[in-house]
Amino acid sequence: MKKGLKIVFTTGIALTVIYLCLPYYVRQAVIHLYPDIDDLELFDKHVVHAPDSSRTWPKATDYNRYRMSAEEEAFLDEMETVAFLVIQHDSIVYENYRNGWNDTLTSNLFSGTKSIVGLLVGIAHEEGYIKSLDDPVSNYLPEFKEGEKSDVTIRNLLTMSAGLSWDESYASLFSLTTQGYYGNNLRELALGLDVVDKPGKQFSYRSGESQVLAFTLEAATGKTISDYAEEKLWRSLQAGHDAYWLLDRENGDEKAFCCFHTTARDAARFGHLMLNNGYWHERPVVPEEYMREALSPASYLLNQWGNGALDYYGFQIWLLHYRDQINPYFRGMLGQYIMAIPSRNAIFVRLGHKCSKEYIREANSDIFDHLDIVMHILDQRE
Repeated sequence: MKKGLKIVFTTGIALTVIYLCLPYYVRQAVIHLYPDIDDLELFDKHVVHAPDSSRTWPKATDYNRYRMSAEEEAFLDEMETVAFLVIQHDSIVYENYRNGWNDTLTSNLFSGTKSIVGLLVGIAHEEGYIKSLDDPVSNYLPEFKEGEKSDVTIRNLLTMSAGLSWDESYASLFSLTTQGYYGNNLRELALGLDVVDKPGKQFSYRSGESQVLAFTLEAATGKTISDYAEEKLWRSLQAGHDAYWLLDRENGDEKAFCCFHTTARDAARFGHLMLNNGYWHERPVVPEEYMREALSPASYLLNQWGNGALDYYGFQIWLLHYRDQINPYFRGMLGQYIMAIPSRNAIFVRLGHKCSKEYIREANSDIFDHLDIVMHILDQRE
């Protein structure tokens, strides 16, 4: 008995010593485990304030008339969906909250945040903060002045073709993605990346490139990305609720490769921008010319397999080939989707705790199942 207690005690001491020797970000990952959409209280954050006067989405006359089949309900449950929102002709057609969620709770959009950064770059370009999308990043960040890093342009970052040495791994405790999410010095991490592939040749999804893009934007505007988003997006979009941008530490830097928190209804405002070439109703928010390019595939690049032209990514925005449609969308880990469906003048938002681990080419397979439900809802209206 005493020997057993001694072994337990010794093992406990050893594990404690090992834990304390781990890097800060690994210790945080061990404590909090896998990221989830309700991580708002785990990190410091900046508030992106909603304006005093918001514009609400009206409800369609047939609001929530659609009744999901047992199979559709089971699928949403399997994917641990918390919000499912369909808007057509600027009115809410269908809205469903599950697992204790509601229309005021915010979710981390995860990598959907990258698309927000991309929109802000377009605004900064129009305002003259960024002279050209083909400017070298070194014009704004001195860390990119030497070696192959001097060849990286803003356009390369926008199209995920900068070739930076980022490890896009979500399962490893020691990956750069884990360090970016749980660490406390994003600036050192992102600006210390090297070039490992020739810039401007091939699309390769790397979160670190979005983070460098955000630092470039901040250097160009002289404003934090939260403040710039509040001024140029959140107020212009007449958002209904405050949003939150998670930081790497107190008074630190925004996690621009992931972590913007908002509600489903406010997330749909980004869908409206995609649907209307950068306009929020009659108000231009993102320059129309830039928006058209952002929503077009960067086909001068090779795709991630290197065997054909890129046809599914623009400027930090995904393009989904579905049936005979091409639908632009924001995409975040665990299935955070904000999609414009131009052929139906519709917007779709889905938030949840889970997505499919299977892929159909570049897309998680569940996005097609979600879209099938959206189409059933829209078809019933005709």
